[in-house]
Amino acid sequence: MRRVCVFCGSSPGARPVFAAAARGLSDVLAGRAIGLVYGGGKVGLMGLLADGMLAQGGEVIGVIPESLQALEVAHEGLSDLRVVESMHARKALMSDLSDGFIALPGGLGTFEELLEIATWSQLGLHSKPVGVLNVAGYFDPLLSLLDHAVAERFLRPDHRQLFLVATEPQALLEAMLAFRAPTTSGKWIDRDRR
Repeated sequence: MRRVCVFCGSSPGARPVFAAAARGLSDVLAGRAIGLVYGGGKVGLMGLLADGMLAQGGEVIGVIPESLQALEVAHEGLSDLRVVESMHARKALMSDLSDGFIALPGGLGTFEELLEIATWSQLGLHSKPVGVLNVAGYFDPLLSLLDHAVAERFLRPDHRQLFLVATEPQALLEAMLAFRAPTTSGKWIDRDRR
């Protein structure tokens, strides 16, 4: 694993534990010489994560759409900041540059990026690991929703397993390194029932 894409908040969140998790993840990635691909911002958890990597000499690639760069939230300290035309182009490039994905706490953008990249895996568009760093139970409601989708037969159990979950960065990275994409006959449950 050469690079990991991290989705996370442009806010630091309400509790110091979130910032500590971003710094802890940067320590683990830099310690393993794994590069970071992220949204290119200098604010919130995004900025803390990038700064932690840079302080340790880690590789950091930021990918930011023109509209956000224009709002002056781009991290100026990156040696590799790629400015793209749209949010769609941002996600595609981040995926292409990465060997796996991790979600730290964040808001709508983080949820959307996490669920989209998991959907791409479900559809067979990639077979890279998708990790959730469940800091202080932040993602518990989302994980419960996924379990509910399985129980209601809208999500296959093997697709629920696409979400690798841990509370510590080292444990999450180990799970990601051991990940093997499931092989299924398709995404559909009860396809012929209408």
